[in-house]
Amino acid sequence: MSSRRSRSRQSGGSRPITDDQINDLVSKLQQLLPEIRERRSDKVSAANVLQETCNYIRSLHREVDDLSERLSGLLESSDTAQAAIIRNLLMQ
Repeated sequence: MSSRRSRSRQSGGSRPITDDQINDLVSKLQQLLPEIRERRSDKVSAANVLQETCNYIRSLHREVDDLSERLSGLLESSDTAQAAIIRNLLMQ
């Protein structure tokens, strides 16, 4: 028995995902990735799409961390009126 089938049976008995469904999901994921969307070639392997997805998620995490640090610095260095305005905007 393949590991994919055994995993799907362990996850509540749902039907196993088909190769067509996997290809469709990889295609949809490919459309979301700026790095792959900008390429001229339509043929990209599923492994490459997954690797680019991981890279993109890591870059988004770094960007969030950077923006959080910048916002913290801004709130610490701003006068109380500006900090209050920023806090109110963040709470909306």
